[in-house]
Amino acid sequence: MAFARSARRWVRVLILTVVLAFAWSLAPAAADPGPWWHPEKGLTWQWQLHEEPVDTSINAQVYDIDLFENPASTVRALHGQGRKVICYMSGGSWEPYRPDAGDFPDSVKSGPVPEWEDERWLDIRQISVLKPLMAKRMDLCKEKGFDGVEPDWADLHRQQTGDLVITADDQLAYNKMLAGLAHDRGLAIGLKNDLDQVAALAGLFDFAVNEQCFEDRANRACEKLKPFLEAGKPVFHAEYNLNTADFCGDATRLGLSSIRKKITLGAWRETC
Repeated sequence: MAFARSARRWVRVLILTVVLAFAWSLAPAAADPGPWWHPEKGLTWQWQLHEEPVDTSINAQVYDIDLFENPASTVRALHGQGRKVICYMSGGSWEPYRPDAGDFPDSVKSGPVPEWEDERWLDIRQISVLKPLMAKRMDLCKEKGFDGVEPDWADLHRQQTGDLVITADDQLAYNKMLAGLAHDRGLAIGLKNDLDQVAALAGLFDFAVNEQCFEDRANRACEKLKPFLEAGKPVFHAEYNLNTADFCGDATRLGLSSIRKKITLGAWRETC
């Protein structure tokens, strides 16, 4: 009898082990954080896209600088000072002065970008055409040693694109494609503006870059960035037309990394 009870006990243990193993196999896997830089909320930053060379003396933990106009030596110099460095590139417009401008077929170029009349909107619905071109830019970003990428014009569905009709779904698909390209290359990626898609993309993007959300207080624009902040991810934010006294208190309360810049985006800045 003792043998029978022992045998039944071992059978129950075996069955329980199999059941638990099966349940474990069905459980969702923990999210892979990925082998790229994962910036934390609250980092200080500098944004300089013009007035070369980059002023590397600014006391900021993160620099956001132009992909094409800065050599790898600038990135190395900033790394030597303990900075992280983001490459700026346009993801939604064609710029005739870029070295890869000739790679873009006329079929993806649309009407002029307001205030930048020499630029043309890109038809981001043509993902199969634009994906290898954006991949090439991110390859260059990686080769130069950058830690992350900021693709501009990530909200064409909210812009005045004339005859080019971009839907929110078009934009969402394109932005997800950009995130995949960046992560495949070990680069962090930031979501530029695109406030109405933050909830859908904050889990996929590593940080946000925002312009003038406090100037748009009536629409509680800055509040829409909370999914990034609640996930511990930074929101690199700049105002152009407000004094720091007009926004720094609320920026600190929300946890934004806020600066005041001139719209020319030279070296000058004021911090909160």
